[in-house]
Amino acid sequence: MSPTKKKSSFEQLNDVNVQELVESKGQFTYLSWSHAATELLKKFPDSTWEVHEYQIDNTNEKITQPYMKTDAGYFVKVTVTVDGISRTQIHPVLDNRNQTIESPNAFQINTSIQRCFAKAVALHGLGLYIFAGEDLPESDRPEKLTEQQLKLMNNLVKKMEEVS
Repeated sequence: MSPTKKKSSFEQLNDVNVQELVESKGQFTYLSWSHAATELLKKFPDSTWEVHEYQIDNTNEKITQPYMKTDAGYFVKVTVTVDGISRTQIHPVLDNRNQTIESPNAFQINTSIQRCFAKAVALHGLGLYIFAGEDLPESDRPEKLTEQQLKLMNNLVKKMEEVS
């Protein structure tokens, strides 16, 4: 009898069903950073993460900040370590429509750090399927129907069945 192979950390996290924890805002689906942290720590309580900081030029002081400003916009970076494996995600500072923010405030930077964290956790397998298709151009993404649209369609189908 061959010994049972232990599942990797990726396989274990990829097996976790987070569908009930997924939230939607507008046309976007996401896993809240707090749910990502909870589910990660349930399986791997020794996991760690780091929000990267960037040194900014100042006269004599060494000052750091948790974001980087570039000509393309502002970015944050988070590394999550699970079972000795580190994976890093870089995320632009975006608004709720996924558009670049030209002069983000502290709340917007923090929100992007939390989104970046959730994506870095996903790189370890937890909820990775949520981001499938995210890299498609918006025009190529399938449209999701709202609950109201589904009810309307069902009512129309019922009326059509009654008539025929």
